[in-house]
Amino acid sequence: MGVRLSLDDFGTGYSSLLYLMRLPLHEIKIDRSFIAGLGNEADSGAIVRSAVGLGHNLGLRVVAEGVQDRAAEAVLIEAGCDTAQGFLYGRPVAEADMTALLLTNPGSKGAAIAAPEREETPASSPEREGTPTP
Repeated sequence: MGVRLSLDDFGTGYSSLLYLMRLPLHEIKIDRSFIAGLGNEADSGAIVRSAVGLGHNLGLRVVAEGVQDRAAEAVLIEAGCDTAQGFLYGRPVAEADMTALLLTNPGSKGAAIAAPEREETPASSPEREGTPTP
């Protein structure tokens, strides 16, 4: 079907570690509150690096939310984060503008910030995901 599941706002509220075991997830999205502290709060950096490592060890892609500056981006690249989103890359756009953008750039998949795709691990095998990998 092409459906992929993300656990949004990872690290806050109800994003329990139990969800990582029970849900057929494909990626986690690290909450922006941790990204905002990168560069000036040691704890934020430690949490982000740990979340990236945890996600990768479980065969999940890791997305950083709320990236607003190059300093945070540098920490995320060093940590091995797969993808980032935030005002550093672009502001929200209206539906009509996004539709026009997608129609003029059909092959665009967004900006990845890390190295090429990792090799498949047992934790990210099709059996865990419930769907065949492309």
